[in-house]
Order: sequence, then C-alpha cells, then structure tokens
Amino acid sequence: MRKFSKASILSLLMTSIASITFAQAEIRSFKIEKTIIKVESIVSGLEYPWGMTMLPNGKILITERGGKLKLVDPKTRAITEVRGGHKVWANRQGGLLDIAADPDFENNNTVFFTFSDPAFLRGARTAIASAVFEETPLPRLSDIKTLFSMYIPTKSGVHFGSRIVFGPDGNIFFTIGDRGHRPRAQDPFDSAGKVLRIAKDGSIPKDNPFADGKKALPQIWSLGHRNPQGATLDQETGQLWTLAHGPRGGDEINTPMAGKNYGWPIISYGKHYSGGKVGVGTSAKGLEQPVYYWDPSIAPSGLDFYKGDLIPEWKGNLFAGALKDQLLSRLEIKDGKVVHEEQILEGKFGRIRDVRSFQDGALWLLTDDEEGELLRISGE
Repeated sequence: MRKFSKASILSLLMTSIASITFAQAEIRSFKIEKTIIKVESIVSGLEYPWGMTMLPNGKILITERGGKLKLVDPKTRAITEVRGGHKVWANRQGGLLDIAADPDFENNNTVFFTFSDPAFLRGARTAIASAVFEETPLPRLSDIKTLFSMYIPTKSGVHFGSRIVFGPDGNIFFTIGDRGHRPRAQDPFDSAGKVLRIAKDGSIPKDNPFADGKKALPQIWSLGHRNPQGATLDQETGQLWTLAHGPRGGDEINTPMAGKNYGWPIISYGKHYSGGKVGVGTSAKGLEQPVYYWDPSIAPSGLDFYKGDLIPEWKGNLFAGALKDQLLSRLEIKDGKVVHEEQILEGKFGRIRDVRSFQDGALWLLTDDEEGELLRISGE
C-alpha cells in the first residue's frame, strides 16, 4: 500500500473537499403488479453514470462515461471522486464503462473495469483492465493493468458493449459491440460483436471453445452480438444471460453458450433504421434464437436477476433497464424462458442505464443523464 506523509494527506484532503457532494433523500411509492415498491433517490449529480458495483462495506463505485470514477456512501449520501483512473476515449457512447469488484475483494481489493481505450489517431478499442482500489487515506486506484484490448480500433463512437460478469469458476465474461460495423460480429478473428471470456489475469481459460486460436480468437465465448449493454449470471444455474440493442426493433435477451453464433447481422427481429430487412430474416440454420426480444425497440441497458429479500414477490425475476422508453422491465422466468413481462416506472426517472441486485437486498438503478441519479428500490 502506498504511504503518504502528513503534509501530503492534508493537501489531498483540502483539494478533495470540492469533489465530495451530498444529496437529500427523495422517496416515491408506486403500486405495481403484486406489490408496492419504494424508490429512493440516494444521490444525484452524476455525469452520465454507466456502471456500478457494491463493495463489501456497502459503499458503491460508480463509473461516469466521461472518465471519472465516484465512490458513493449510501448511508451518508457522500460522493467522493476516486483518484488514479485510466485515460479513456470519451466520445459519444465511449468512455469509462462497466465496473465490477472481484468476488474475492475482501482479500485482494481488486476491481475490474471496461473502457474505450484510446488508439491515437485511429479512434478507440473496447478494453478491460484490473486495478487495486484503496479507500484510505483517500479513494484511489493503483496497479492498473490492461488485460485485453481489441486488436482493431475504429473511429466509430458507437457499440462498445460492455458489461462484466464473473462466472461460477471465477473467470470473466465481458461483452463487446460490433463497433458500428456489422460484418465484424461474424468475423471469428475479430473481437467486435462478441462475448469474451478470460481469466482474472487476462490469460485464456483452457475450456474456452476456441482456446487453441485455430478457428477463432481464443478469448471468444460466443459471437454474432450487435451491442450487448447488459449481462448477468443466473446464480441458480450458473448460466450467463446477455441483453443487446437491436436496430429498429429486435432488442434481444440471449443465454450465450460456448462457441454458439447468435446471428447478427445475418438474422434479427428488427429492421435497419432505413426500414430495410436485416440479412435473411429472423432465422437461419446454425444460428441461435433469442430467449426474448422487443419489437419495437426499448433500447435496453443493464440486466440482473433480483436476488434480495426486501421484495419477496420479485425473487428470481430478471430486470432490464431501458434508455429510449425510460422504464424498467420485470421479466418472470420459468425453465429458462420469459413467461411474463411487466413494464414499470415508465417516464418516472428518465433513461435507465444500469440495473443491479446488490447484497443489501435492494434493486439499484443508474439513470443516464448529465445529472444522473442512483436509485434504490425496496418494498413498501
């Protein structure tokens, strides 16, 4: 751990006061199917927040797309800027993206984050890095290591992905969009439009479907994804679930399996923005079908199973945020299929960027705005 002199600590404290803000509680109740929920605004003033993770002490790390990392204490509602971050290419949809605490965080203080990695005059690549998070004397990141960065950068400012999920074995799944160039999602030697899987040190798990690198990049888990901005793990089965933007319609939920192809841009339940058909239609031999899809599009982002006890009626339900439609979708799952959807909070809090079921038992949301909010949902 880095050592600080008393003088340097005092200087850091004085310069950090301006980066600490507080919010007043605002609580609203909503009657929905089966129950009444309470939505509490924990903090506001977050600049286009993108991803979040709760630490064992209950504090939450939140990324802002522009490149800043914030530490939020839900009890005091204090927001503190974390020092020592990574340079990002903050352009349109790119910037500092998802973040996840290592399952063994209590022992190693490690976090993982995805970001648009600057490639000088060539634009950027989606990348994933690890870092050590130190909360005292002031929050900071150190020992940052880039574990993987796309081989082919582009100046496109769209379709970076990108969510992080730890598998049951501790390996990392993370998603990358097609970067706005559709054919890349079908190129087995290009990481765009893929779900990737790596070990926590960036190495290749031996049981990856293309681990030898002969037929595809060894990091690839599945391919044919357009822009997956949601991903989570079913704790009951260990199955990965992903949520991807379609074009004009065709947003879809998938359960990516090793080596499988999910079709984009050969098949889709949506249309191009021009109104034209995507590829050959909605199905083709050798290409997987989605578990669920929306047409018209809701522009989804953020995905998680509710694992808490504060709203027992929601136990095991899958939740997806929506940007364009500004709502939260509650999905009931049975035998791996969606059997019912309820759309709630439509237009109440704006664009929902991330959805997380944390260990405190609540469901947490981030809103996508220049004055973004952290919201906590619990039972009435």
